[in-house]
Amino acid sequence: MRAHRVRALLMGGQACVFYGAAEFSRDTDLAIVADSANLARLRRALDDLRAEVIAVPPCELKYLRRGHAIHFRCRHPAALRMRVDVMAKMRGVDAFAKLWKRRVTVELADGIRCDLLSLPDLVRAKKTQRDKDWPMIRRLVEAHYFQNIAKPNPAQIRFWLRELRTPELLLDLARRHAATCRRLIPARALLAHAALGKAGELERALIAEESAEREQDRSYWLPLRAELEKLRHAQ
Repeated sequence: MRAHRVRALLMGGQACVFYGAAEFSRDTDLAIVADSANLARLRRALDDLRAEVIAVPPCELKYLRRGHAIHFRCRHPAALRMRVDVMAKMRGVDAFAKLWKRRVTVELADGIRCDLLSLPDLVRAKKTQRDKDWPMIRRLVEAHYFQNIAKPNPAQIRFWLRELRTPELLLDLARRHAATCRRLIPARALLAHAALGKAGELERALIAEESAEREQDRSYWLPLRAELEKLRHAQ
């Protein structure tokens, strides 16, 4: 991707590894900017990987812009059978220009740099209907919490209050940063339970919050899945 100057951000399970919430993944998930120039660069990179589209939809801008994921399987010996999934639009996630500004760049052992979704954007992208994503969200935010709790800055405290899914940590954080917690209640109603130290109510509210996000994701994907079915039948 870097060799062909593709504007892409690593997300998914491999990005989670960089943030300390290890997840084994055979897929490489990328968020890209959906314009004709970047798509041409992406196609050249995928040609080098000898990658072929898996099933539907085809690799076209109109599908990326509507929110579909396009799936590829690599045939190059150095990436044999590696799957590459590409998206340009995700439910509840900002447009690529904002994601790019907030990106995190890491350098690998061989000197290659890798651009990742920022942690808050990665957490937002993982709020799906899939069972495996919710334990990963919890691990991602917990890992960040324990890495930074000794000397947190205000932005980190706000992030944890907005995204932590561990009742004990939320209760402790609400106790130690009561004013910030109260200010964020309009954005996350369950913080009212954390502010009052009500553990049982907080646990139930976290379950309800997850359930609501899952339902919103199912509703978001209904028309997209219907379109995929039409494409499959057409093939």
